[in-house]
Amino acid sequence: MQALELSHPGPVTEPRLDRVERPTPEPVGSGPTGQILLKVRACGVCHTDLHIVEGDLPLHKRPLIPGHQVVATVEAVGAGASGLKVGDRVGVPWLFSTCGLCEYCRRGEENLCDRAQFTGWDVDGGYAGYLLARADFVVPIPLVFDDVAAAPLLCAGIIGYRSLRLAEVHPGERVGLVGFGASAHLAIQLARHWDCQVAVITRSPAHRRLAEALGAAWTGTTDQSPPWPLDRAVIFAPVGALVPTVLAKLRKGGTLAINAIHMSPLPEMDYNLLYGERTVRSVANATRRDAAEFMRLAAEVRVSVETEVFPLERGNEALLKLKRSEIRGAAVLMPNE
Repeated sequence: MQALELSHPGPVTEPRLDRVERPTPEPVGSGPTGQILLKVRACGVCHTDLHIVEGDLPLHKRPLIPGHQVVATVEAVGAGASGLKVGDRVGVPWLFSTCGLCEYCRRGEENLCDRAQFTGWDVDGGYAGYLLARADFVVPIPLVFDDVAAAPLLCAGIIGYRSLRLAEVHPGERVGLVGFGASAHLAIQLARHWDCQVAVITRSPAHRRLAEALGAAWTGTTDQSPPWPLDRAVIFAPVGALVPTVLAKLRKGGTLAINAIHMSPLPEMDYNLLYGERTVRSVANATRRDAAEFMRLAAEVRVSVETEVFPLERGNEALLKLKRSEIRGAAVLMPNE
């Protein structure tokens, strides 16, 4: 099979992914850990992929096939894998597996499991023709979404949904979204479905225009403020300096969620920005429950997904455009048939 392989992380201003031929993998394991072989139909390109390829996140295996927003069909079912049959269409998200035994797993916080493994980081991902997954960690894809539209839902959508939940967004509130890439352009549609007023802060004029088209009540840059204090906010950009900037726009008792697996250092700031029972919390990964809930909600809302499609061999170009904020919505790689 064809695949894009990462061996030497570094800035994507130079191509980092090598196009290689690999043997098609075979499912292993048995019982609840039994694997399935999946044929990739589409794979979204995520900011986390960019962090892995550039070395912001250390490689957990080398060489590595990145990619964790994978729409695929079941090609073979390994021993003990149940609930799926050949030909089923499924999604493979970031969370590949957990131990199922630790205190976090037992408390329903499997996203915090210390022995969790992640698709396209601990195991090979979807920048390839085929990949392996655990049958009990894939998610059904609603029929209303085609392969390209479904791919960004599997991380950008799921983690955006979790971010809104952890920001404690209630219907009708004033919500700020800071940074407006793949995840935020999906999250705004959920917030609007809940009748929230949404303010979008982004440096990109094109992203501000997209936000307005998707129902933003106000758009601007970090040196501007919406005409009303925010009840809740989510930072999607991996820029620590944004934390005090956004807190200054948040009402007393409001919540700021930070949706970033990697972030530049948070600066020293005036305590008064936090005082008044404001809450700041990080968003770490997502659970299978998040995935199932979001996919059902996305189908109900009929979430519209803006995508730019690249053939697999142009993966390096897609990552560079993502780094430069030149993608409108989300980038999606399509494998060669």
